[in-house]
Amino acid sequence: MIAIRRPLLISLLLTALWGALLPVAHADVTPQIIRIGAAGQQYPFPVYANMDLTQAGAGVRRVIILEHGVKRDADHYFEIGMQLMRKADLAPSATLLLAPKFAIAADALAQYDMPLWTGSSWMQGKESSQGRTGITSFQVLDDIAGYLRAGGFPGLQEIVFIGHSAGAQLMQRYAVLNNLDETVRSAGINVRYVISSPSSYLYLDGDRPDGAGFAMVGNILCPGYNNYRYGVEEMPAYGQGHDGKQLFRRYAARNVAYLVGLRDNNPNHRWLDNACGARLQGSNRLERHRNYLRYEQFLAQKWDAPVTRTDIEVKGAGHDASGIFESDAVAAALFPARQNVKQ
Repeated sequence: MIAIRRPLLISLLLTALWGALLPVAHADVTPQIIRIGAAGQQYPFPVYANMDLTQAGAGVRRVIILEHGVKRDADHYFEIGMQLMRKADLAPSATLLLAPKFAIAADALAQYDMPLWTGSSWMQGKESSQGRTGITSFQVLDDIAGYLRAGGFPGLQEIVFIGHSAGAQLMQRYAVLNNLDETVRSAGINVRYVISSPSSYLYLDGDRPDGAGFAMVGNILCPGYNNYRYGVEEMPAYGQGHDGKQLFRRYAARNVAYLVGLRDNNPNHRWLDNACGARLQGSNRLERHRNYLRYEQFLAQKWDAPVTRTDIEVKGAGHDASGIFESDAVAAALFPARQNVKQ
């Protein structure tokens, strides 16, 4: 017979109780289909969630939207999100976790009127090209936020958009380009963005890292280097209406955290973007992360727009969402007790 010490027994009981309180058992969770979009133009979209979304969410105070990577494995990211909630000690009855899935036609859950993308076009903010066509992945994020604000979650106090890897490429550009942030905050709902280990970032002028500083790059060396998705030229329709300076001033005032693993420094990583426009940002994700933080301070001086960011480099982590979000340091930094919403 194995003897269990009292502190360990209490810990095991508390862990079991925490799991029992979850609105949905995550071991065999299946995606839920929600209808989002403007009235009369709604479309179905798959999300993994820790609550039954057909029921009113009066107790929800915070929503975490966790976006998957290039494999589109939203179910795996949902599991990671659940671990993050545990690490951060977030009340499951007050915290709604959503892991949206950008579907393709080959997916079993694909429906004829569901927006469907090809390849990794979703991570660039492009429009759906099959099923319900013409819906950008940026618009999906707008519409999910609209769904949350439509009345089903009257106690909502905060929305946290999180993306890792390919999902972070989408999320960083969304954080810069969306026109929704200030409207949501003016309604009393805090909005935050967490950008974890993207292959590239959206630069807002023609300068790129050059030694310890920044300098313009000749198009001869890298044709189109400042075109979207690396720069502000040839911007898609969703991002039009503001120049780089206006975008930065607005972005500087938004609540953004950047995460990266200290071991995410492989210049030959399988999923690392090695296009010329990406290589100008650094040789690997860790370097690109650090360069972009320096770049924001460069723009802050250039355009007189002070910026403060949360910057977390996770010891021992490579390019691995689990290694990032299951870190105690990350959980404590993203959800410190003083920032916890009222239960």
